[in-house]
Amino acid sequence: MAAPRRTAAAQGAPRGAGSATAKQGRTMLGAEAVIASLEAEGVDTVFGYPGGQAIKLYDALYDSDQITHILARHEQGAVHMADGYARATGRPGVVMVTSGPGATNTVTGIATAYMDSVPLVIITGQVGRGVIGTDSFQESDIVGITMPVVKHSYLLQSTDELTATMREAFHIAVTGRPGPVLIDVPSDLAGESMVFAYPDEVHLPSYKPTYRGNAKQIRAACRLLEEAEQPLLYVGGGVISSEATDELVALMDRMQVPAVVTLMGKGGVPASHPLNLGPVGMHGAKYSNMAMTEADLIIAAGARFSDRVTGRLSEFAPNAKIVHIDIDPAEIGKIRDANVPIVGDLKGVLAGMLATLDKDGAAPRDDQWVADIAAWRARYPFYHPNMAVSETVDEIVPELVIAELGRQLDPASSVVTTEVGQHQMWAHQFLPREAPRTFLSSGGLGTMGFGFPAAIGAAVARPDATVVCIAGDGSFQMNSQEMATAAINHIPVKVMIMDNRCLGMVHQWQKLFYDKRYSETLLDAVPDFVKLADAYGWEGERVDDPAEVAAAIGRMLAAKGPYLLDVAISREQSVYPMVAPGAALNNIMGAIDVAVGAVRTDVPAAPGSPRTLAGAASAATSPCAKIDAQFGGRWEVDPQDTGARLGQDGSTVDVAPEDWKTLFRADGGGKEARR
Repeated sequence: MAAPRRTAAAQGAPRGAGSATAKQGRTMLGAEAVIASLEAEGVDTVFGYPGGQAIKLYDALYDSDQITHILARHEQGAVHMADGYARATGRPGVVMVTSGPGATNTVTGIATAYMDSVPLVIITGQVGRGVIGTDSFQESDIVGITMPVVKHSYLLQSTDELTATMREAFHIAVTGRPGPVLIDVPSDLAGESMVFAYPDEVHLPSYKPTYRGNAKQIRAACRLLEEAEQPLLYVGGGVISSEATDELVALMDRMQVPAVVTLMGKGGVPASHPLNLGPVGMHGAKYSNMAMTEADLIIAAGARFSDRVTGRLSEFAPNAKIVHIDIDPAEIGKIRDANVPIVGDLKGVLAGMLATLDKDGAAPRDDQWVADIAAWRARYPFYHPNMAVSETVDEIVPELVIAELGRQLDPASSVVTTEVGQHQMWAHQFLPREAPRTFLSSGGLGTMGFGFPAAIGAAVARPDATVVCIAGDGSFQMNSQEMATAAINHIPVKVMIMDNRCLGMVHQWQKLFYDKRYSETLLDAVPDFVKLADAYGWEGERVDDPAEVAAAIGRMLAAKGPYLLDVAISREQSVYPMVAPGAALNNIMGAIDVAVGAVRTDVPAAPGSPRTLAGAASAATSPCAKIDAQFGGRWEVDPQDTGARLGQDGSTVDVAPEDWKTLFRADGGGKEARR
């Protein structure tokens, strides 16, 4: 389902009836005016939880024949549901809760949306104006508490400003860089009479987002692209917010520019596109990270240079000039200086670049760059059947589970959400997504408990789609109470738990960097998820046999109602490749190298693996076994073997370690031969 463009909101017009609403000019209570404002904005769904200071708002909502209310079982769940609704549609998600603990329970969800630039409008009940600041029962300064994690906030002081505030809140939430806006409504104000007059216009002199990119800067960016021999697009969530997929793909095709994609940008470039290199960064592909490191031009398209992408910043993209396109001027230059900064809406800026390139008659400068990356991609795949020792002991391989789910899902009619952890990274690596707004994940805040309620919100927004949440057993338990919400509202969401009975990602870090000191990351076999599903009226099953995985996924997807599939995986499974925290982007452990037998390189050997059995009991590997696959080498299993690696003194081939071009280019990397 295509999401509407933000043009109407950017021009100051509401998405709904606005001033043409049938309630215009009526005398009503403040609470009724809040609900009438939502109707005027075209809101069809509100997620929330009532309480004493919101009771007037909920009483007014009772009479609305336009708005469906989804009653969550926890306010945090309600915000994540609204977030999933917003991500799946591009329309603002709406939340309504009470004061005090009801309001403070929304903070994690608000911060999640803020970090990922998701438009929300959160309406909180508040104690009466006369007792604000007196520590009245269930009073909290929610405006002050959330100030760092909202785009804007309001504490209503008069019914005279109510409708203008509602109009402004929706306008701010969806325009510029989207984000959450909070409106705090004192309960006495909600009970006052007023004449409803909803404005179509918004007058905010200090808020003027820049949509049109500077023409001079666009021309400068095009000059750099025309001159680049090794250009790369670095694609973030801005491509989805701006709905710029068509323009981005056109630029890739026209100039043969490969693209790496962040977690937030997944789906912004079709997975099937041959120039889409997929994930980059801490758990990105080795070939993607190599491309980022070797590029001579990086065009950052709606991306913010997160530390999870850059690795050690001082060594990030050392050879590259930077073009940074972002609608938020605060992001440009915040992490990495840009040679050409462009503030503007990504869709329009890319269209401007395409027009300039057409005018110039520009063509790709060098097709060898794409050939180099293709060679890396063939040599360092995410997965190879020969590398999984666990396959010989009848363990379920999580990468294959995710891939199987991807095979059975129709990319045109499915939405996938994730919780946070190892399963999230496996989903990023192995689940193909062909369209924007079909992969929803907490990127910036990394919020455990996000994925399941977000899936409920997405399923409400997209009743035509199959919605699946990929979860971990730890993350799922953060908001598992929302199983009641799905069951009672007949929302047929599916949950596939990658169940390793541990907090997988922290457990992996403890294994690799903390001498296997598993402090508080091992979870007991509680609860029995199948029994939990039954208790909530869901269908559910557990699978622990690799041969049964495909059929179990099929049953889950075929179910008419909500379904939980508990997939048993080993605690020893790790997400690779991996860049260690604080390491350079090209310092990659656990990448598969097919040139040396399709094994993972530079990782501790698993107990009982052939590498361990052939080596010392400590599973240590010799320095010569630590292959730098950028220049080749041979895999050694004997810790006592100190033979030279390819490129070292004593080896039979003379290759400088830093000169990857001699390995991957038939002409030895000579520039003259390539021009």
